[in-house]
Amino acid sequence: MNITFRKIRITILLIILAGVALNTWLGIKRTTDWDHPLWIVIYPLNGDGSQLSADRISRLAVKDFSPINRFMQREAKRHGVAIERPVTLHLADEVTTPPPATPAVDENPLLIALWSLKMRWWAWQVDTNQGPRPDIRLFIEYFAHGDQQGTLENSFGLQKSRISISRVFAAHSMRSRNLVVMTHELLHTLGASDKYDYATLLAQFPQGFADPDKQPLYPQSRAEIMAGRIPLSENRVKMPASLKSCMVGPVTAKEIGW
Repeated sequence: MNITFRKIRITILLIILAGVALNTWLGIKRTTDWDHPLWIVIYPLNGDGSQLSADRISRLAVKDFSPINRFMQREAKRHGVAIERPVTLHLADEVTTPPPATPAVDENPLLIALWSLKMRWWAWQVDTNQGPRPDIRLFIEYFAHGDQQGTLENSFGLQKSRISISRVFAAHSMRSRNLVVMTHELLHTLGASDKYDYATLLAQFPQGFADPDKQPLYPQSRAEIMAGRIPLSENRVKMPASLKSCMVGPVTAKEIGW
């Protein structure tokens, strides 16, 4: 009797896991076949409870994120993608429940897998979207200040769950750079990999360079979006001021199905 019950439990678990795997595969395929605009919902969060972050969120409108639309449209066309509008953005109401704490990069793989499941559960619980089910969910966590060094906790994008969290500064002067971070994480949900060295933050050559054939090579004038920085010399980079100074390189284009 106990053996039979155990077999039933294992069978049910395997069916559930197979269902999750199938749903993940179908979701990835749907978001990288580019035969319809991706419905992307943006969810703002007040990351530090500050008044500045609250004021920023209260004034948000979907048009504030239109440069992402233009960037994706421009770069898709440049790579020969037929669809006229690759993405459609929608702004949801503020999310008030913070996400699960992000694990360290070198954390135990099992703990990272558990965190990923917690992220899915959290995103489902806090969803404030009133429209169609999104293809991708972009959570934008605003902060008035960073840590003592003026930096924020890492942003991330997850392809299997098609969820990203961008940690950005609430100051109006940072709006254009925030959009660069958001677009970088959006492309992670589509399967794009980072094109920079994690230790030095220097762009990888050649895939992390917007113009790897330029002579002389330095300084570059644009950033490959998944490198996220403009190489100025062998050991110096700078953040692009806006998406106008960014592009999608051939390796990234292939990774996202372009």
